[in-house]
Amino acid sequence: MSTITENKVVSIHYTLKNDAGEVLDSSDGSEPLVYLHGAGNVVLGLEKALEGKSIGDSVSAIVSPDEGYGERSGPPPQPVPKAAFGPAPVLHPGMAIVAEDQQGNQMPLWIVAVEDAQVLVDHNHPLAGETLHFDAEVVDIREATEQELAHGHVHAHGHDH
Repeated sequence: MSTITENKVVSIHYTLKNDAGEVLDSSDGSEPLVYLHGAGNVVLGLEKALEGKSIGDSVSAIVSPDEGYGERSGPPPQPVPKAAFGPAPVLHPGMAIVAEDQQGNQMPLWIVAVEDAQVLVDHNHPLAGETLHFDAEVVDIREATEQELAHGHVHAHGHDH
């Protein structure tokens, strides 16, 4: 029987809740989440809780911010003119975007609010500072391909670079 170890491709069904018990995300009613174990594709606390588990195992994990999306840091959300996003994009709170600094370095940002003329963006993930409550069930485990290991993520449905 296969167990979850580094470099295995793992499929899980999961539900993520906050401290108040509100469902923040879930794979219920959809395809399972598929990730490369040990490659940082899911938060560290969940990855640790799944280590050594087998198909059919269920896991409940309470993940602190330091093993989740980190503590909130840095400046508060910053306004960006809506025009900077180009023609007619659909922008909504929680949406992830990638910005480039003047040296061409890419950095992830998250939209906090969309107003008439501006968009508030934050460098903190929306779940930064939150304690995460995961319930997960392991539905599949397989060996990663050489290409998946080289790229550090799962290739599904003929994905290629």
